Amino acid sequence: MKLRVADREALLRQLASLRASYQGRVHEMNTLYDTPGGALRREGKLLRIRVEQPAERAKSSRRAPRESRKSQAVLLTFKGPTFKGPSWPERSKKFPGARRYKIREEREVRVADGAVLARILEAMGLRPVFRYEKYRSTFRLPRLPGVTLDFDETPIGDFLEAEGTRAAIDRSAALLGYGPAEYITESYGQLFLRETRRAKPSRKGKTQRWASRDMLFPRKK
Repeated sequence: MKLRVADREALLRQLASLRASYQGRVHEMNTLYDTPGGALRREGKLLRIRVEQPAERAKSSRRAPRESRKSQAVLLTFKGPTFKGPSWPERSKKFPGARRYKIREEREVRVADGAVLARILEAMGLRPVFRYEKYRSTFRLPRLPGVTLDFDETPIGDFLEAEGTRAAIDRSAALLGYGPAEYITESYGQLFLRETRRAKPSRKGKTQRWASRDMLFPRKK
């Protein structure tokens, strides 16, 4: 699940007070692929190419990174539908509040060349349908080995993503001052779509829209 971060510096100070170990920061460029008819999206599935580049620890990242192939990591990820099967009512009884979390199958493999992989997917009839980028800083709490905390700086704001066991997720959120009512299970694509649908009147009374259909940081001209 995700948590919206209103005060970046306050969150980082709280992580430091909990003696969270800093695991590094990367820039991610993510590209989702689907059939021209959107078959994967309709089935609740996701196929993604992610390119990671090491990034310096910084207070601000509201800019696009310099492109570099050095130290890149390329990952192909498949995610199945969010679990809401016939046994969901029974599962909810066994795990009270289970609907607060996103539960889905995930398979991931590292590949050597992202450009070649993209050509293979396109040769199979798949097309890039959405791109989104973010800076991700990863932390681990010494007394909560069952959860990984990722601080994500995105074009639509800052978020903290927690992945692990339910108990560890709840405990880590509570330590950082969050409650279950603040849990977000939407994907970044869904959050971006909601953001683009918001009417933002300009001074001239016209509605401002994103310049791109993708969730990207502004590029310098």
